Amino acid sequence: MGDERTEPGTGRGAEPGPESGPAPAPPEPDIRTGAPDVRTGAPDASAGGPEPRTAPTPTAPATPTAPTTPTRLQRLAGVWRRPALRWPKRIASALVLVLLLPPLAAGIALRVNYAGDPGDGTYTRNRDALWMGHAWVDGRKKDADVRALAARLRTTGVRDLYVHAGPLEHDGTLPASAYPKARLLVGAIHRELPGVRVQAWLGDELATEGPVGLHLERAATRAAVVRSAGQVLDAGFDGAHFDLEPLHSGDADYLSLLDDLRRVTRAHGALLSVAAHQIDPLPSLHSVGAAVTGHPKWWSQAFFGQVARRVDQIAVMSYDTALPLQSLYGGYVAEQTSLALEVTPETTDLLMGMPFYYEDNMDHHGSAETVAAAVRGVRLGLSRTDRTRENFGVAAYVDFAAREKDWTAYERGWVR
Repeated sequence: MGDERTEPGTGRGAEPGPESGPAPAPPEPDIRTGAPDVRTGAPDASAGGPEPRTAPTPTAPATPTAPTTPTRLQRLAGVWRRPALRWPKRIASALVLVLLLPPLAAGIALRVNYAGDPGDGTYTRNRDALWMGHAWVDGRKKDADVRALAARLRTTGVRDLYVHAGPLEHDGTLPASAYPKARLLVGAIHRELPGVRVQAWLGDELATEGPVGLHLERAATRAAVVRSAGQVLDAGFDGAHFDLEPLHSGDADYLSLLDDLRRVTRAHGALLSVAAHQIDPLPSLHSVGAAVTGHPKWWSQAFFGQVARRVDQIAVMSYDTALPLQSLYGGYVAEQTSLALEVTPETTDLLMGMPFYYEDNMDHHGSAETVAAAVRGVRLGLSRTDRTRENFGVAAYVDFAAREKDWTAYERGWVR
């Protein structure tokens, strides 16, 4: 999930040439078409005289078979059969197994994870959330829009709205001009939807993988972020929701920032919530991603737990997985749900993200990452890990891209 700088279109993110082998030997001649024997017959001794010569029956000379030009495949096969390549062939075969078997095993595991039936009672706890665009605080949305939103949400389990009020500047500051209608929105939501809380969604790109962005390692920048949180709370918001990306696992400066933010939100009687990266599906996979691509997509489970203990709510961005099938995506969400439940305190609200949008690219296959698959995966993970967990829900991303079918799948699969 990005920081919603460009709201409507926000995205989420040689074969070696054949060697020339030796020319193949010409085919062996066919013995049935060899050259005829043209020797004349020998004299018959018993005849007492020479036998008259008879002309031998002429036989048509054989047409020699022309050698064929070997194809590229034949030349490659000839090279591959060379004895000198015995060990390179074995190494190549081993590499193929190393590269193919782990993804195959992972795919099977995810498919198995998606099997079975969710347990009874694994439905909404009325602690769900919805990420919402910037139009709600800059004047584009009107009273009629608030009434329509209220009609939509009244029969759902949505309790928290993460309304985009940023982005933060790279120095951590937030201009008040970014959210001029915030107080009016919060008041209207409280009138139309009593009990629903409106949190200010603040985000920015971190300078973790490049020179441009917000530098969490700078104490002055962290202090400015804390002041920005106090600023939106003074404007009437019920909480501050932070989405800082790309945030690497183990970032101690981020943990320090959360400690400082928690003191401010508690002083205001407000909520502190965060959008969280996905958890390593395999131990230390984030380290592999960092070494290979420079972009560690996942957090370690231990770091996720450290973050969860410092906040009131943690919402996993469990989408943009690059998985191509619904069964694989649903199995992945089930696994992420279990991993998050294992380390999230029961006093912290854990929410699993759902894709209320459609895209089709390398990071997100819309035909696979569906709301129905996400809901089923969440219910399976909840069933297997902590079926009675109360402080649990789902979070839909994002209101301005949601389709009617997304709402229907959420309501039928999760709200009932």
